[in-house]
Amino acid sequence: MIAALHKRSRQLDLLTALVVMAVLVLAFLLGRRASLLWPGLLLAGISGAVLLARPALGLPALILAALVVPLEFGTGTEVSLNAATLLVPAMLVVWLLAMIVRGRLHAVRSRLNRPLLLFLGASVLSLLIGIATWDPMVPRSSNFLLVQLAQWAIFAFSAGALWLTANLATGETWLRRMTWVFLVLGGGVAIGRQLPGLGSVMERVSTIAFVRAPFWALLASLAGGQLLFNRSLRRPARWGLVAVLASAFVYAFVQQQEAASNWVGLGVALAVLFWLRFPRLRWPVIAVVLVLAVLGILVPSVYEFAGGDEEWVLSGSSRLVLIERVLEVTMRNPITGLGPAGYRPYANMEPLAYQRAYWLQPSVNSHNNYVDLFAHGGIVG
Repeated sequence: MIAALHKRSRQLDLLTALVVMAVLVLAFLLGRRASLLWPGLLLAGISGAVLLARPALGLPALILAALVVPLEFGTGTEVSLNAATLLVPAMLVVWLLAMIVRGRLHAVRSRLNRPLLLFLGASVLSLLIGIATWDPMVPRSSNFLLVQLAQWAIFAFSAGALWLTANLATGETWLRRMTWVFLVLGGGVAIGRQLPGLGSVMERVSTIAFVRAPFWALLASLAGGQLLFNRSLRRPARWGLVAVLASAFVYAFVQQQEAASNWVGLGVALAVLFWLRFPRLRWPVIAVVLVLAVLGILVPSVYEFAGGDEEWVLSGSSRLVLIERVLEVTMRNPITGLGPAGYRPYANMEPLAYQRAYWLQPSVNSHNNYVDLFAHGGIVG
């Protein structure tokens, strides 16, 4: 037995020496060609191995990447990819590999699956028809097909994120974990952005998600929902959620008051929560709203709070002009649209006039998701 232990010890010593030598050789070779690519590949390999063993861990990692990993990767186009965008397809591959390793291919059945698949198929159809019927007088860049495929990938990755959550977040435990990961990360950064001395630091470590209206609506919804419905919360957690809501209110109603999408989305989300939590107050609140509307107080007050005539001229009516242009060019094929990302070359062909401004070479964006979807995929999409 002692001889066996000595033999085992020599094997471990040899293995340790080989590992040390390998690390030193790699450090020497990689040090001569220093690049973030190598540690990135090493981290990706380790992360892939962990996700193969526990695919569900990718869900909180996705939240982390979306909120506090401000890395962007160029694509050769005007659009860059962020870490969250790349993580979704990687997680889909890992999820499929994990099912293959376990010898069981299974996906959660849902009424959402069929319409999502039909939508993605309709978008591919719109892409092919858009290419086949493209007006030769409308110029396209040499990499425009890549741009269109990237636009379609946004739809596909969004569906993929939904499917990943449905299949990996099984049970309430994972939903709780994802909720609190989002609240701690998103809420912590949101609070930090309001604190003197920390604001600039938080801006550097956070992503573009923090300047988008959906993030603040989601943050307020989850924080407000926990405060109103989760009776098992302890006092520190409640005060933390109150601070998160306060930071969301300051951002939406004070710092970004001119951006109505922030405070309208946040206000509607909280109104729905109160509607669900306090059913006895529904009719009194409706009565107050109706009285204010009839007296002519509600609409003018909201309009002035949103910036009034000045903001309407700068942002409101100008967007109607952009929407009108996008709808106009889409009518060349309203059934299947112009294909993903197809409307911009058409919309930029003619000068665009608004008020006393005249753009000879406009760069048109509808700034409206519903109009965009119609332009991308037409009535079918």
